Amino acid sequence: MEAKIRPIKSALVLVGPGTNGQDALRAARTIAREVILVGVVPIAKGQPISAGAQTARQVRKRLHSLGDAHTHFKARVIVSPTPWKDLQGVIHDERPDLLVMEWMDEGKTLWGSPVSEVLANPICNVAIVRGNIHPEPERTLIAMRGGPYAELALQIGMSLRPTELDILHISLTGAQTDAPFKGLNYILQHIPEVNLRSITTDDARHTIFEEAQKYGVIVLGTTASKTGGGSVIGPVAEKLLLESSATVILVKTRRPMSETMLDESVGAKAISILVDKWFAENTFHADEFANVAELLEFKKQQGSTISLALPALNEGETVGKVIRVIQKALMEKIPLIDEIVLIDSNSTDRTRQIAKGLGVPVYIHQELLPEMGSRPGKGEALWKSLLVTKGDIIAWIDTDIMNIHPRFVYGIIGPLLMNRNIQFVKGFYRRPLRVGDRMQAGGGGRVTELTARPLLNLFYPELSGVVQPLSGEYAGRREALEKATFFSGYGVETGLLIDIFENFGLRSIAQVDLLERVHHNQELEALGKMSFAIIQTVLRKLEPRYERSIIEEINKTMKLIKYSKGGYFLEVEEVAEYERPPMITIPAYRERHNK
Repeated sequence: MEAKIRPIKSALVLVGPGTNGQDALRAARTIAREVILVGVVPIAKGQPISAGAQTARQVRKRLHSLGDAHTHFKARVIVSPTPWKDLQGVIHDERPDLLVMEWMDEGKTLWGSPVSEVLANPICNVAIVRGNIHPEPERTLIAMRGGPYAELALQIGMSLRPTELDILHISLTGAQTDAPFKGLNYILQHIPEVNLRSITTDDARHTIFEEAQKYGVIVLGTTASKTGGGSVIGPVAEKLLLESSATVILVKTRRPMSETMLDESVGAKAISILVDKWFAENTFHADEFANVAELLEFKKQQGSTISLALPALNEGETVGKVIRVIQKALMEKIPLIDEIVLIDSNSTDRTRQIAKGLGVPVYIHQELLPEMGSRPGKGEALWKSLLVTKGDIIAWIDTDIMNIHPRFVYGIIGPLLMNRNIQFVKGFYRRPLRVGDRMQAGGGGRVTELTARPLLNLFYPELSGVVQPLSGEYAGRREALEKATFFSGYGVETGLLIDIFENFGLRSIAQVDLLERVHHNQELEALGKMSFAIIQTVLRKLEPRYERSIIEEINKTMKLIKYSKGGYFLEVEEVAEYERPPMITIPAYRERHNK
């Protein structure tokens, strides 16, 4: 009968500020088929979590440098005053076979807490490494009595593939039974590559320590639990970790995790902590994704296709440059984008002709889905772009960007390619405001700061960390976008953001700093109408929460105050925000996309 020892498929390794976790990483690469790297940025007591954003970016850069064909780093970095609690959530999501950590000075974790904090109640199998693991260790010893961690120690010892692997079975003098070892002994009889030795002793600590001096690596389990005020590590392991010259791997098997450990939303204070934490972990910079060739590799690994949809209305001055820049950098030089389509809102200038001349398919949104009718507004164009695009990931950028650069596209796509848990990515940037012939660097975003962000802070505080909820540059996974409702006008960005949050949670949203964006600024009257539409959008989204209709009770006409030489007068204009249903519910869409 052939023995069956389960292979270790995936190992999770932690990287923090100032440490690459090299010992743990070398061990994990030797032990497991796949290594998952996760960054950890501990926050000192009394410090705001958002202060860790810069350090988180540095750790992501370090993670990036450590990646290889068998190593996948997570774009999300844990930033927290309680890293172990947050790491448990990552472990719950990733479900690694093994968590590999380094034994640091004085037995601390990389976030400063005692290793015993992890070992006291592990939620996955854990290996604590002290010392360097050679890719092919010559002699390895597995010390065991047959306790609850013996099989894991055997898994790890065999995974090291040493030239010589010895099992040292320790029996205590006068012990009445050796039952825990019997089942394991049967397995060992069918593993010819291991050498089994048995020793009976009345001092296990001394015996194992003396034997360990003959080996380069020793693997052993911890004590089962903390008893009598002692360490969960156990006296044998503690002596080896502190005094042995051998590389030591200490193992412990998992225990079930309480659901309460994942609860991040208890109490009002938790909202602020949650937002602060999200901001630090899910805020990226476009430079992190500037290696487009690498993004292409991530795209191939995901097996994804990417569409770029360009909404436009009379953008003849800028649309040509926008298309040419993206085509050259992200289609011809490196084929990150699979298609570009223009969704026109019945322009009266040469917008459509310019796009067609550059080989871009052009659709007039008023002519799509005629059975659904036509509504004015950018949101209508974005909604209908789902019908005519093919990609698994869909990106939108405005066509009035005067300083267009490929980062406006690869920046919002990057997080989606590097982290499958992210469903939606918003861009943000500095928005210089042109006043006459001068540019004010800190201006712009008036509707954002005076309307959108105050409303989100009031009713959706979890989204209060989104820098520019109204930005026109964003991307998402089709499977998420096709289930979202789209407002037809100015409220489309706000509505989408709330919808993704409500359907997939805050962690599914990321934001990227796209540096600076220069575009035409709108007149104050247009901004007033935009604010009016956004207020309607938020009220509409609140209706299910309060189980009553709100939007029908307000006046959807806006009285615009005008002035002429004769004085002031009112002009009434309807500014109504209407929703489009999830595209997945539209028969023509399901037929076209085989849903």
